[in-house]
Parts: sequence; structure tokens; C-alpha cells
Amino acid sequence: MIDGPYFVLTVLGVLGTGLVAGVFCGFSTFVMRGLGMLPPAQGVAAMNAINVAAVTLPFMIVFLGSAVLCAVIAVVTFVLWPDEGTVELLVGSALYLFGSFGPTMVANVPRNDALAKLEPGTPQAAAYWPAYVREWTLWNHVRTAASAGAALAYVLALT
Repeated sequence: MIDGPYFVLTVLGVLGTGLVAGVFCGFSTFVMRGLGMLPPAQGVAAMNAINVAAVTLPFMIVFLGSAVLCAVIAVVTFVLWPDEGTVELLVGSALYLFGSFGPTMVANVPRNDALAKLEPGTPQAAAYWPAYVREWTLWNHVRTAASAGAALAYVLALT
């Protein structure tokens, strides 16, 4: 069984990736559906407000801190190559870094930036809104599954 500081890192990995999975799950299961039901001008305005509000210290600590933690866990795992949990630790780190953090940077954030440039009541915003909701949500499903998978992999590494 993993013990000592490595145990603490792994437990923090479970908590961080699990918390992020929960946030993303909420968006995938009801927030985006609710926003998509609004008239485009209201949906665009609400999502832009959410995107601004999301960039807060508490969320960034959990989201970015989990990415750093997953990278640390991967490096420590490669260096120490523990007798138990190696595969689970590397899978958990890869899932979060490449399945959650990566898509955020290459798929969700660029869509957020494009939406932020649009005035909510314009024809351009109304035309972009349905595609934004569909594509952003699809990538959010990926992030949700990857974050939950990372948390599960870390839990399995502890058993």
C-alpha cells in the first residue's frame, strides 16, 4: 500500500480530481441544458458571466492545483516506481492532464473566448450560441469523464 507523503499526494489527487469532476458534471447534466433553453441573448450573457465568475482563486486552486498535483504524482511515480499502484497513478495523472486539463485549454477556453467577443443581442451571437452549447458541452462531457476516471484511478492506487 502507498504510504507516507506519497499517500498524502494521492489522497489530494483523489480530492482535487473528484471536485473538478463534480463541477464539470453539474455543467454537463443541468447547467448547460438550462442555459441552452434560454433565448440566445440571455444564454450568451449568462454564460459570459459564468466564465468571468469561474476565474476565481478557489476554483483555480482546485483546477490548476489538481493539474500540478497530477504532474507531480506522475513524475514521482516515474522516479520512485512504487511496487503497488504504479499503473493506476500514471493512468490517473494522464486522464486528468490529457482528458480534463488539455481539453479545457484547447477546446473549452477558446470557445469561451469566442463567445466573450460577441454582444449577447446580436445576430452573430444568436447564430453562434447553439453550436457553442453543443460543442462546449461535448468537450465538457470528456472533461467530466476524464476527471472522474482520474479520481477513480487514484482511489484504486490506494487499495
